[in-house]
Amino acid sequence: MKKNLFFLLLSAVLLPAENWAQFRGPDGRGISNDKGLPVKWTAKDYKWQVKLPGIGHSSPVVWGNTVLITSAASAGEQRALQAFDTDTGKVIWTEHLGGNTHPKHALNSYASATPCTDGKRVYVAWGDNDEYFMVAHDLKTGKEKWRKQLPPSLSKHGHGTATSPIIFEDLVILLNEHDTGPGYIVALNKNTGKQQWLIKRKIEIMTYATPIIIEVNGEPQLINSCLDDGLMGIDPRKGKVLWTTPGNFDLRTVAMPVHWKGIVYGSCGGGGKGKLMMAVKVSGKGNVSGSHIAWKRQRSLPYVPTPIVYGDHIYMWLDNGIVICADPKTGAEVWNERVGRGDFSSSPVCIDGKIYCSSRTGEFTVIKASPKYELLGRSQLGEATHATPAISNGRMFLRGFKNLYCLEAK
Repeated sequence: MKKNLFFLLLSAVLLPAENWAQFRGPDGRGISNDKGLPVKWTAKDYKWQVKLPGIGHSSPVVWGNTVLITSAASAGEQRALQAFDTDTGKVIWTEHLGGNTHPKHALNSYASATPCTDGKRVYVAWGDNDEYFMVAHDLKTGKEKWRKQLPPSLSKHGHGTATSPIIFEDLVILLNEHDTGPGYIVALNKNTGKQQWLIKRKIEIMTYATPIIIEVNGEPQLINSCLDDGLMGIDPRKGKVLWTTPGNFDLRTVAMPVHWKGIVYGSCGGGGKGKLMMAVKVSGKGNVSGSHIAWKRQRSLPYVPTPIVYGDHIYMWLDNGIVICADPKTGAEVWNERVGRGDFSSSPVCIDGKIYCSSRTGEFTVIKASPKYELLGRSQLGEATHATPAISNGRMFLRGFKNLYCLEAK
């Protein structure tokens, strides 16, 4: 008995911490297996909270005992990348990135792109109508390792930037599909910043959806969601477009695509509402609009929040607080409930089968990820937020406009 208990405890010690290394965590799915995080809490329950040097909508990312966040001065004239100790909230290092004031949407910020990290370096994208950069910093010291100047992010609507970089093998990939001049998707060598490939893109309305990497028959695909090509698959090693669904989306994409059992889901919308969602089978080549679209939905859809696919259901948290549980095979509704109060700009995360999402005013609502609707709790952050939480090693990191909070599992 004692021997079995010893090996059980040893196994628990040796289990690696779950890093939350990019926007919406591992594979961009927004799902954590951590247990014990509360569904209701008050300010007394935070392990720590720290004041940030500026405002931002970017999400925290976590590697080991380091949590990273970007922020910006209120007019965008200075932007910062900071590293904090996950145990104490103590600042490990701060690096200033530069910055200029430029037009942006009232619901955007000057620090909306979430960094990503591979455990050695942290990669951050920032810029405006005049300049655009991908910068790599040493994770331990914050020292800048390389900087790549890219074509600027031009938008005739003046909404500003927001798309986050992602890492694949030795590449860091960034999408800058803007609506003035040729946009692009670029892959840089993550060790040197050298460009490995670039796809020039002509997009009528700027894309804000961060792409994801999935596996199809043992091969990787970069899944992008945009107006002109709808949902599309790209070979991330070569920068070659594999398949597209043109002519289906006619509005802006903001929510990330999501993946379930060989089907990807993406949506477009505007004015705070999703207008069309597509479910596309990923096994095709070329224009697959006539052959691989599994279903479409044209009502009650999210615009900004990215859906969660958990178990055998897709959960769509709408911008107005309505949540829909649906069958991912057909799109048929299982339940439809007004869950949250207020407007929502952050994306939901699923922790141990429970879905957490915050309104813009900072009210967190938690529901059960289940084909039977169940409300589990509500809590107040205490300030406004547009950021999606990060979860790692028994802790949830919540970012408000002014502060970063750490909530620990019981």
